[in-house]
Amino acid sequence: MDRMENTTVIFADGASKGNPGPGGWGALVAFEGRVEEFGGAEDHTTNNRMELTAALRALEEAAKHEAASVVVHTDSSYVINGITKWVKGWKVRGWVTKEGKPVLNRDLWELLDDAVQALDTKVQWKHVGGHVGVAGNERVDAIASSFAEGSPAELFSGSRSSYTHDIENISHDETKLADRSKSRSRSSAKAYSYVSLVDGEVMTHKTWGECEARVKGKMARFKKALSPREVASVFAEF
Repeated sequence: MDRMENTTVIFADGASKGNPGPGGWGALVAFEGRVEEFGGAEDHTTNNRMELTAALRALEEAAKHEAASVVVHTDSSYVINGITKWVKGWKVRGWVTKEGKPVLNRDLWELLDDAVQALDTKVQWKHVGGHVGVAGNERVDAIASSFAEGSPAELFSGSRSSYTHDIENISHDETKLADRSKSRSRSSAKAYSYVSLVDGEVMTHKTWGECEARVKGKMARFKKALSPREVASVFAEF
């Protein structure tokens, strides 16, 4: 029997424009030679809630089909650590953290935990890099982003053989991985200023706090500039 026929393969991702702000989630579930894509949106949410929702909805779909194993691929360490490590302690302590604070997103964690327990087979959780060319992850990221932006992607439903995304290949693209490393290096560099675009108006801010206050919860664009020249470049881009 083909590997895809006795293993349910899942990719799940979430997106939020503003964090909190308009959000979306995307998932694909491959089972019994078929692939089904799913997606949804919320007007005001966070990235973590969308990540959780994507995994939850995918597992609820997986429960409808018999499989020897279920493998969930996600780029969210928050989801993986929560469901494989933290949730046990949360339940013992009555859904509070070690610091005695209420667990954030408890409603979704409880549903996700129930979904895992309801499956007849063990769920394997695999972390994949985001935005590094992993085909399945790139696809669900595109679905999630499209819903968050209010322009939902067309969702696939059909045979595995006609699905154009190579979900069995979880290797990354070296060029994209290098670009991500550069991006992380840039994110840790000291900002000269921040630039935001809200309702067609571009503004500069001395601190991230000022920029965040302007864009939070809105359909906005923002970017860190490391020099006066970059500020001018971002203005031209926006």
